[in-house]
Amino acid sequence: MSKNILLLLSSVVVLLLSACIPPEPADSGADSSTTQAPSERSPKSPADDGTGEQTESQATTDNEEFVMRSDAELKAELSPLQYKVTQRKGTEPPFRNEYFDNKREGVYRCICCGLPLFDSQAKYESGTGWPSFYQPVAGKNVATEEDRTLFSIRTEVKCERCDAHLGHVFDDGPAPTGMRYCINSAALKFAEREAEAAAPETPDATADPTAEP
Repeated sequence: MSKNILLLLSSVVVLLLSACIPPEPADSGADSSTTQAPSERSPKSPADDGTGEQTESQATTDNEEFVMRSDAELKAELSPLQYKVTQRKGTEPPFRNEYFDNKREGVYRCICCGLPLFDSQAKYESGTGWPSFYQPVAGKNVATEEDRTLFSIRTEVKCERCDAHLGHVFDDGPAPTGMRYCINSAALKFAEREAEAAAPETPDATADPTAEP
């Protein structure tokens, strides 16, 4: 009787173990030597349209990616004054620079990397002889750092992207910020706003001038 019970228990254990072993996958007939493993396959680019070529939007983005240039490249591309100001923290003469009296509408970009820094709408006449703004186009586009040169403590303003020296910021500016970003023209490149974007709408000549709006 006990022998029969042992045989029965052995059969149950064998059945349980066989149930826990997964079946082998069926042979698909594919040659494993030529089948590329998922981890080895070339990943599909997010901008890949299926033809292996970049979409127009991705190509534009790639072209706009910033590449830090070497000191030698900057020295060759910038004017001596631009290089002195942006790379050696120099200061241009007041009232004898390109943008201190510029009243055109547009955006002032970094001369070294093209990052938008200041808008003409935030520019005002400070009387200092340098371009002055009460705020940047975005706080993340400029960086500040303590400057202890010239026997004083000032706050240096730099381009956040390429670290170019721009000027200094003071807390004696107008409303709404009370700040004065005193910036060297030599550190800036002005891009005028398109004239048609600022032009008023042309009135309809056929409209009744007496009609209520």
